[in-house]
Amino acid sequence: MHLYAFELIRLMPTTFHEIPRERPLTPLLDRASTPDQLRRLGEAELETLADELRQYLLYTVGQTGGHFGAGLGVIELTVALHYVFDTPDDRLVWDVGHQAYPHKILTGRREQMSTLRQKDGVAAFPRRSESPYDTFGVGHSSTSISAAMGMALGAKLQGSKRKSVAVIGDGALTAGMAFEALNHASDLKTDMLVILNDNDMSISRNVGGLSNYLAKLLSSRTYASMREGSKKVLSRLPGAWEIARKTEEHAKGMLVPGTLFEELGWNYIGPIDGHDLPTLLATLRNMRDLEGPQFLHVITKKGKGFSPAEADPIGYHAITKLDPINAPVVPKKPSGPKYSSVFGQWLCDMAEADPLLVGITPAMKEGSDLIAFSERFPERYMDVAIAEQHAVTLAAGLACEGAKPVVAIYSTFLQRAYDQLIHDVAVQHLDVLFAIDRAGLVGEDGPTHAGSFDISFLRCIPGMLIMTPSDENEMRRMLTTGYRFNGPATVRYPRGTGPNATIEAGLEPLEIGKGIVRRKGQNVAMLVFGVQLADALQAAEKLDATVVDMRFVKPLDEALVREMASQHELLVSIEENTIMGGAGSAVSEFLADANLRTPILHLGLPDYYVEHAKPAQMLAECGLDSAGIEASITQRLNLLNPQD
Repeated sequence: MHLYAFELIRLMPTTFHEIPRERPLTPLLDRASTPDQLRRLGEAELETLADELRQYLLYTVGQTGGHFGAGLGVIELTVALHYVFDTPDDRLVWDVGHQAYPHKILTGRREQMSTLRQKDGVAAFPRRSESPYDTFGVGHSSTSISAAMGMALGAKLQGSKRKSVAVIGDGALTAGMAFEALNHASDLKTDMLVILNDNDMSISRNVGGLSNYLAKLLSSRTYASMREGSKKVLSRLPGAWEIARKTEEHAKGMLVPGTLFEELGWNYIGPIDGHDLPTLLATLRNMRDLEGPQFLHVITKKGKGFSPAEADPIGYHAITKLDPINAPVVPKKPSGPKYSSVFGQWLCDMAEADPLLVGITPAMKEGSDLIAFSERFPERYMDVAIAEQHAVTLAAGLACEGAKPVVAIYSTFLQRAYDQLIHDVAVQHLDVLFAIDRAGLVGEDGPTHAGSFDISFLRCIPGMLIMTPSDENEMRRMLTTGYRFNGPATVRYPRGTGPNATIEAGLEPLEIGKGIVRRKGQNVAMLVFGVQLADALQAAEKLDATVVDMRFVKPLDEALVREMASQHELLVSIEENTIMGGAGSAVSEFLADANLRTPILHLGLPDYYVEHAKPAQMLAECGLDSAGIEASITQRLNLLNPQD
């Protein structure tokens, strides 16, 4: 299950009553707006504070929408960390950041939480520019251990005694990057603490009084000093210390599941109950001053304190904001299916037709809509966990043996497997189809999740087929085209729904490298790469412009571009990708090579990170809605034809 692969969902009416509609009374929380204030409270008050924090989190996410279950699961852990450690001087790094809302509330941003995920408001994830308590900007998984290790080494270089703590989930721990960091820390003997927040019981169910007691004992200074003293004594006897170490390791292994981490050089403590504040506080205090790499395993329940989320942690990963009580019901405008749903249906249809098809996802079954495929074709469905690099090279290996792998992956996460895309797939010209979801801007999750660069980083790879559908039916046909292409192929499509085009039931491909004129006009020809086609057509009605659905970024329909250049005084490329190196750049390169001097205007994503907002707001900011397209073209025409 991917930590960041779900759409926001709307709560069923039966669960509304469990989320406060009015701001709850939080007298203790009112006294703890910062960690400094939190640390002035008595330890006996922290249980009540945690209850108030949980109610406040339920209230505020109900007002704004956002990630839901993960934050509820780390209330006690967040309180304990800020109580025991001297943040922000001590560095606290949250992996991914879905669970960081309680952290934001406790670090001076409680009154700003009403702006969460809104334009110019609080970000959905930790970010350094927002608060000194956000020590590392995140959004993608499995970076926390490496970052915290770097911070620990940086402190050592400066002679500082500040602590570094990484909090990573059991899902994020499946990524290779996390294990690379774990392995490296043991070589450096880095003084740091990694906390495994295990909310899926994926490592152990061994939680209870005995394991809590052992955690306190094994993390205590008394035990540590006895261990070091014994080591010195036994080291004088040949082989004695090694025998004692193995005995200790096996004894711990019978009671706690830490053998893997111990073998990697970490002092493993746990598992302990992550909702037991006294145990958390005692264990964290004990481990705070231990030398070397320390690993604490805590068991939490995702959605803790909200029964529907506890029962369905996947479904309640995130929610949309609640409508006001007695709000009038506004009928929804009809819209097409989600692009991810179109992909899921195509995958099942093609798998029915071709027994060699294999579907691969890096832990994004729900987000990429592979649910039906996984149920209908379980032997051909592969969820590789949060391991994008492995997903791509696994597909390459399958292709070597004549299978037909389809990799379903978000644009922003494909960035993490770029070397494998080139080295393992493209250089060997293997038949792998990449269904690239969430291409372009994605809204409230912000720049870490935007698919802003895929056209640019794919276009420079030799032999790569790159397609940009303008609607649902075009997408289905392009998926078939890429599947039947002899070599690596990509179809990039956005988040959300399409224009509700009629979807043909068959599996007919397109002619490769051929665009189509959707509207004939004069003076201006818009060359559209993707879903901006509808906005371009709307703008074209006012400008009487030609609109071309280019379909293919690579190979580019050069004959059609040449024709448009010869018939119009201005070409306009439109894409939801960064302008630098994008599809428009391909057009300009062709015009230069062909010595065609027709002016061209590039519309796309600017050379800065577009901050989180509603998708429509982001598109308007970038000039990619119909009004922005019309305004940009009008301005350029005025420059080409200045009025006296």
